[in-house]
Amino acid sequence: MAKTLDSFTFYFHYPHSLALSVQRWRPRAKGGGAGKGKGQPAVCAFVRRGATPWPLAPRLAVLSSGNSCGEAPACCCCGVARNVAHGGRRVAVEEGAPGAVARQLTGVRAPLRVAEMAASNGDGPAVGIDLGTTYSCVAVWQHNRGEIIANDQGSRLTSSCVAFTNNERFVGDAAFNQAALNPTNTVYEVKRLIGRRFSDESVQEDLKSWPFKVVKGLEDFPMITVQYKGEEKQFSPEEISAMVLVKMRETAEAYLGTTVKNAVITVPVYFNNAQRQATIDAGTIAGLNVMRIINEPTAVAIAYGLDRMPVYDGGRMVLVFDLGGGTFDVSLLNIDPGVAIGMSIFEVVAIAGNTHLGGADFDNEMVKHCLREFIRKHRKKDIIDNKKALTRLRSACERAKRMLSSTVETTVEVDALHDGIDFCCTITRPRFEELNMELFRKCMEALEKCFHEAKMDKSSVHDVVLVGGSTRIPKVQSMLRDFFNGKELCRKINPDEAVAYGAAIQASILNGETGDCKVRDMVLLEVTPLSFGIESRDDHTMAMVIPRNTAIPVKKTKTFRTFHNNQSSCKFRVYEGESASTKENNLLGEFKISGLPPGPKGTVKFEVTFDIDANGVLKVSAKETTIGLTNNITITNHSSGRLRKEEIERMKQEAGTYMKNDIVKDVGELRV
Repeated sequence: MAKTLDSFTFYFHYPHSLALSVQRWRPRAKGGGAGKGKGQPAVCAFVRRGATPWPLAPRLAVLSSGNSCGEAPACCCCGVARNVAHGGRRVAVEEGAPGAVARQLTGVRAPLRVAEMAASNGDGPAVGIDLGTTYSCVAVWQHNRGEIIANDQGSRLTSSCVAFTNNERFVGDAAFNQAALNPTNTVYEVKRLIGRRFSDESVQEDLKSWPFKVVKGLEDFPMITVQYKGEEKQFSPEEISAMVLVKMRETAEAYLGTTVKNAVITVPVYFNNAQRQATIDAGTIAGLNVMRIINEPTAVAIAYGLDRMPVYDGGRMVLVFDLGGGTFDVSLLNIDPGVAIGMSIFEVVAIAGNTHLGGADFDNEMVKHCLREFIRKHRKKDIIDNKKALTRLRSACERAKRMLSSTVETTVEVDALHDGIDFCCTITRPRFEELNMELFRKCMEALEKCFHEAKMDKSSVHDVVLVGGSTRIPKVQSMLRDFFNGKELCRKINPDEAVAYGAAIQASILNGETGDCKVRDMVLLEVTPLSFGIESRDDHTMAMVIPRNTAIPVKKTKTFRTFHNNQSSCKFRVYEGESASTKENNLLGEFKISGLPPGPKGTVKFEVTFDIDANGVLKVSAKETTIGLTNNITITNHSSGRLRKEEIERMKQEAGTYMKNDIVKDVGELRV
């Protein structure tokens, strides 16, 4: 019987990379089918394209479903696997039943498992959103080009800030501009809270610098407490993030003149499972269909590689250095135009970073310096308890930091900072660099770590791409130039907008909106950002099974033994993280095997298998080797999310109520 194709999508759910498109068999009426190649025999992966059906052509990781442009060599395979070599990874077609899919044949990797999934709800355009720590940005891909959308103040960046007063609620720039007058009810940097526990060391450190109140909620989750319309209200980090996302959605709707429901949202590459799921929950609360969560450096690579792919005559090793307002990522990617197979390939080689390092930390160091100066001059230690004074001082320090990127000396000036005392402090660029030397050192440590784990030399890098507003700091640029032996840094993309731009490309592809073949025909090969393992002893030690920066899909097995004599059962607790102690890592789930045969400790053995498939779904199974007892657990982001479906639905309804009852005014109309 003649065959033609349906398309469906499978994806890396962890670490939420780009959509992958696969072709599937379906019967075609005899003599049917349009376009050239009609009636040709079955062909294997990366073969004839255009209108020709691909019975066995699962364009591994191709970011589209539907026709593409150009052609690649055709061949008859009749179900026989045919390999296409690229970058050390062999892509092949599995022979056998209809719906055969491509798999990657490297080491002990498992075959890709394909999950049929509707990425888009088919309702209107899709946008890309960079949900940042300090600023957010929204973009759309239309008319074969990306457009960054300005907000109602004419700015292409919107403050990730929410404020509450006795009369109304403000979101974005309006909230930021009234922060000095209303510090305890103005919430910012919520990205540093989302998906975390209240007891986390980083959260406790941040509480020292935030004027707003964060308390311990149920199950150790942080809750933000504010005064709103005369009442004390508590909001989760997801709810505050949802308010920012609603603002970005409304910004896009005002520009596009239609309802926007579909979005791709970006996250730092080192976000763990809980943080990623919390971001998805925030999008859902905001009324968005979150088609995909993708890593910020991945989005940058797409934005950077898109326009430059035609000029590449071979593979390019690109380092993305992303130092934003609150997070830091460094990613090493191999970008190949893929002329031989007719599609561009983006291969993540290694990643490193810090989810708690960014521009806000540079601001904090300046604030500490200025406080020391104020106390030294005026003996007024009680300024530390003056939240309005600290908020005004922080704003002045941020302005001074920006000035020092273009001048070697500036002043931090605040009128009537505390007890009517004016404050003025001169700060030079060398002094700023001295204050923040520890932060600069952390940046370079992550960079070196990335190359170490990639087992590559820095001389192999063709392009160094700077992303994030903090990369404008001259010291950051000079350190990078020195590290790469004087290499010129790439400044061809806007560091503030590149993430949203790349996310918009991904969104349009998932939404089926793009007709540009150079956008559609992209391949992404991702890695795990964090290590996976199980708790192996009573002393909370984590035994690593899959190390970070492992290419996915992957399947690995490790043998464990009983720890006690005549042990009747064994519990397996699955973690992600880099610490040797499970107390410092993130628990993903647990399962148990009971009815073990009696025996001395160490005589009963288990084969524990970790299997991460192409959907990013982690399946952990254990088998007792003597009598064959087995059990397993399957972990997706939803299985480790902190919010239940009914809670998300309640928050979604409340978000709609806030939109109806609150008037988000222009900056000039603020009332506090």
